Amino acid sequence: MNNFSIPSLARFRVVPRAKSLFAAVAASIALSGCGVVNHMIYKTTGDVMQGFSRNHTVPYLMESRDLAMGCAMSEATAPLLMSFGRVTSEPDQIAVMLYLSAGGCAEEQAREHELAGLAAMNALNADGAEDAMIQQKRAYSLASKRYFRAWKHHNAYYGEPGTGECPDFDDDMDEFIYMAGLLSGLQALNAQIQSTSSIGVPANIGSVVARATGCLENEKWWGAPMALRATVWAMIPGAQPQGEDAFERLAIADDQGEKAGVRLPHVFHAIAAINKGDQALVKDVIREHARSLDEDAANEEWQFVDAMATDMLVAISDRLWVENTGHRTPMGQFGSFWDDKQEAVETMDLDDLL
Repeated sequence: MNNFSIPSLARFRVVPRAKSLFAAVAASIALSGCGVVNHMIYKTTGDVMQGFSRNHTVPYLMESRDLAMGCAMSEATAPLLMSFGRVTSEPDQIAVMLYLSAGGCAEEQAREHELAGLAAMNALNADGAEDAMIQQKRAYSLASKRYFRAWKHHNAYYGEPGTGECPDFDDDMDEFIYMAGLLSGLQALNAQIQSTSSIGVPANIGSVVARATGCLENEKWWGAPMALRATVWAMIPGAQPQGEDAFERLAIADDQGEKAGVRLPHVFHAIAAINKGDQALVKDVIREHARSLDEDAANEEWQFVDAMATDMLVAISDRLWVENTGHRTPMGQFGSFWDDKQEAVETMDLDDLL
């Protein structure tokens, strides 16, 4: 009896334990399977999002003239899109556009602080001017970090620029993003200088970018590659090749940009003129840009780039106006200046009618 009962009790105790062990193993496998499935879903989603952003979101945005919308989009979606790099390949190419645009957002804030500081100086408000300048430097520091991040992603995707070997571009958008990455490098260096702090941007980035523009078709891209290269020549002592004239090249690029309806070369020309300290030339470039806006239609596919060029030149115009009058460029007067001679107004002598 005892020999029979003891094994019976043992069997009844083992079965529940076996079931528990089986359940635990099954649950573990199930959870592991869920993790694998989730990873596959995340990876697929990431790949789709990267492809969609590159092939549709960026081209759609380039056809828009709403710079503020583009700025808000880049700042809001960058963390989401970049997080997919945790589950699939790093989205280096789309990151170039995201951080270039986000850097522009921070630079826009820096320009606003600069204008506030200049206005405060004009009003003899020393404390207000100093506070605005501090905020300006902070914003430029953020801009430099974002631009430099775009530059790093550019190099990760296309390889180290200026080494003599050009990438094999898949299509026009691929080539455009390459050019945008070069621009981000120059912007990173310029913003670092404006911030008066060290972000880690290498000082030779200008010469690297100048060499890398040789990988781009100048006429296809509205004269911008040559304008970018000529700007580097104008700004870095000894960079200009023998027999070249940076400002002649910039003037040629201006014409190409106007005809193409993408007036980005005007921005490079104005920057080179500012660096030279030639305010008269800066004004002439702005006047020419304003004239072209009235006479030359913007390229439908690249309206965003054209609008960006106008926005940057308006910012330069505003700085000149605030420095000299205390207020920005008046509405409807972009392309004119406070010291322009007013055209004589023909008047009628009413005494002759009496």
